[in-house]
Amino acid sequence: MPYGFKVLGDGRTHFRLWAPDREAVSIECDDGHVAPMRALDDGWFECVCPAEVGTGYRFRLDDDLVVPDPASRRQDGGDVHGYSVVTDPLGYTWRHRDWKGRPWHEAVIYELHVGALGGFHGVEMVLPHLASLGITAVELMPIAEFPGERNWGYDGVLPYAPAASYGSPDDLKSLVDTAHGLGMMVFLDVVYNHFGPDGNYLGAYASPFFDEAAHTPWGAAIGVATPQVGDYFVHNALYWLDEFRFDGLRFDAVHAIGNPGWLAALAGRVRATVGPERQVHLVLENEANQAHLLGRSRFDAQWNDDFHNALHVLLTGEDEGYYAHYQPPMEKLLRSLTEGFAFQGEVMGGRRRGEPSAHLPPARFVNFLQNHDQVGNRAFGDRLSTLVPPETVEAALALLLLAPFVPMLFMGEEWASRTPFLFFTDFPDEDLRKAVRDGRRKEFEAFAGFAGETIPDPNEYDTFTASIPDRDGALGEKRRALVRELIALRRKHVAPYIEEARSLGAHALGAKAFVASWALGGASLSLFVNVGDEDVVVDRPPSPSAAWLHGDAADVASVSRGLLPARRTLACLES
Repeated sequence: MPYGFKVLGDGRTHFRLWAPDREAVSIECDDGHVAPMRALDDGWFECVCPAEVGTGYRFRLDDDLVVPDPASRRQDGGDVHGYSVVTDPLGYTWRHRDWKGRPWHEAVIYELHVGALGGFHGVEMVLPHLASLGITAVELMPIAEFPGERNWGYDGVLPYAPAASYGSPDDLKSLVDTAHGLGMMVFLDVVYNHFGPDGNYLGAYASPFFDEAAHTPWGAAIGVATPQVGDYFVHNALYWLDEFRFDGLRFDAVHAIGNPGWLAALAGRVRATVGPERQVHLVLENEANQAHLLGRSRFDAQWNDDFHNALHVLLTGEDEGYYAHYQPPMEKLLRSLTEGFAFQGEVMGGRRRGEPSAHLPPARFVNFLQNHDQVGNRAFGDRLSTLVPPETVEAALALLLLAPFVPMLFMGEEWASRTPFLFFTDFPDEDLRKAVRDGRRKEFEAFAGFAGETIPDPNEYDTFTASIPDRDGALGEKRRALVRELIALRRKHVAPYIEEARSLGAHALGAKAFVASWALGGASLSLFVNVGDEDVVVDRPPSPSAAWLHGDAADVASVSRGLLPARRTLACLES
């Protein structure tokens, strides 16, 4: 790895820093040792110093600025302005070293926020519960070091350092190790499109990190076309996959990177370095719907916002913000179920969005009813369980878990949690706290029913604690049993075939009901879905020989007679 440090094993450590805007760099250790760093070509500086594992260090630039290592593996006390710490990358003894991962078609993903579940150790304690449901992959929201004690994770400024408020690097490795022992993969959400607003010093000594000609919602775009900048993030991906043995990465908002060529090269370098002996999976979040980036040799899949948005509008009737683009929802939902993306080059919000995707198998798309964005970006963090009746949620869950796409659940969803998931931060700087609070309230001024002054303050501790998921008593137990049953059905009848599955079409049965079918392993899978409050007529009932996977006897009998009950999803296989 070109950035950061390398422990030499004789009480000395080799340090490197890329600071092309500076003339002189020295290193300062917390034991009092100070040494100048030798200038190399292309803005690199290096030195070898007496520094044992556990030593704190920082860089002094031209005597006017002191900064942490941008590739810090650990920050002393979690202070993003303080000393970085020399760690031993090989110090953890892995218990399940022979783990090679699981194939992508087996993925049933569970997204979670580490802080909301009690840190790395807290998540580790939850893993047996998730394994018992049939969850095969947990996805951690970003854990890169951030200012303060709590944060969604998208304000990270030191992408190589696990947040100290969650635990130590070895605590994180233990979490991953335990998951592997339970047969579960662990994915990590990484942010390569921006740095947070507090603690990012790169612009003061390595300005090529930012492309001032291209702008994002967070400011200047990251200059990944510069080799040293692109390598910083490529090696970050490899670092998490190698040193921490993560099984995959989810790349946040890559449309804001604005360089699909670099993304393709990133995937190629990761595949070549990891090698075929491990099953490592790469997933995009990409508003641009760039289908050409998806494929087993590049990115395994993309989060499919189109599926979520269309289904959410169908379930709730909401039409503000981006939901306005999903009217009528049935048309968009059926296209998503048959072709992947609902937007494949059509105009959305004044510009064309997406590429043709009908040629891709369903395995290239991660579908969900909820995630951190879709819940947390609401003014009050409302979960779906607070917006529609439980039976409607259960019908939607059956669609999610039995359709031949890769499903993802959001933490608490398996318990029918009604706890909100709010946007929260803990910036120490008072001016920044005010800017975040005011910006959050201004964001929702134009939304009907939202009074800006009542929106929770992201900085308050209570905003964070209110976001810890709970379980909804008897309904929670019922929901957990349903999720376990649906995942078991998926594992046996659906998952093995999603890489080759192809749509056999879908059509509406009413304003909130439809049937969708796929060719699946020599049979056809049909889902009869009614998320409305009225029974609907089924124009083509399945044959008497159909094998019913999901649905109680009374509902199956009703569909066989040509009537699909309200708030139900039924599934059958036909040869």
